[in-house]
Amino acid sequence: MRHRSVTHVGHASKRRPPGTPLPDAAFSALADPTRRAVLDLLRAGTRPAGDIARAFTVSRPAISKHLRILRRAHLVEERREGRHRMYHLNPEPLKAVDSWLDQYRSFWTASLANLKAFVEEEYEKETRASQSNKKFIDGKKD
Repeated sequence: MRHRSVTHVGHASKRRPPGTPLPDAAFSALADPTRRAVLDLLRAGTRPAGDIARAFTVSRPAISKHLRILRRAHLVEERREGRHRMYHLNPEPLKAVDSWLDQYRSFWTASLANLKAFVEEEYEKETRASQSNKKFIDGKKD
């Protein structure tokens, strides 16, 4: 059986100002563990591209490609300082990711609350049944 990917492409992208990233760009960029590690590295502050590349075992061209994808998703911003390219984290696109995840947080909070209530109710039923059986058995002993 073939696996299918379902995506929704709305017309909202036509109303976006030029240069505004689509939320999917952030999701796509975050899908790669190396890019997530780059973002983790940049949480500590601005770093030159060379320092970023040295922090990883992959080649410098591979890191450049990751940085380009992160730039296109607007997750990082680049500026030149002399001959260095400095990168810093832009957390703004992560708000769209967080907003999307918030729907699932609500779902799981409600689901876990329902599970807790169910387990507590079942435990209470079992405790009452156990006590009834004990009273019944104790009554027969008399």
